[in-house]
Amino acid sequence: MLSFVTKISAAVALLGALWALNSVQKTPIRNGQVRILRFYASVGLVLTGESAELCYGVENARSVRMSPPVAGLYPSSRRCLQVVPEHTTHYTILAEGYDGKVAMQSLTLPVQTTPEAPPPAVNYAMAVFPRVRPFSR
Repeated sequence: MLSFVTKISAAVALLGALWALNSVQKTPIRNGQVRILRFYASVGLVLTGESAELCYGVENARSVRMSPPVAGLYPSSRRCLQVVPEHTTHYTILAEGYDGKVAMQSLTLPVQTTPEAPPPAVNYAMAVFPRVRPFSR
């Protein structure tokens, strides 16, 4: 009977040790260079006050930064962020790899002021000359 209890206790201890080892936070081992998979804007031109999405994807990146700074940036293989630029803006994304190397890519998002509506057309011929009645005899 003692050997049965000892075997059960050893099994429980072994399972507990395996669970503890599995729970330990491990630093991921990354092989390969850091790469920027994609970096683009959802539109080619933004009107003043309108928004666009900047989409990016990185691989083997420890950290991601953008200039000018954009909130909510983190390493991801596919992510889009909303921006509302006030003027034409040159965006640069930097992805730092686990080996300390950096990948960089840039794009320019043009911003155009909203064109004013043209004034209404007036037909001056009708406004200046009253309607002429045919001659009656």
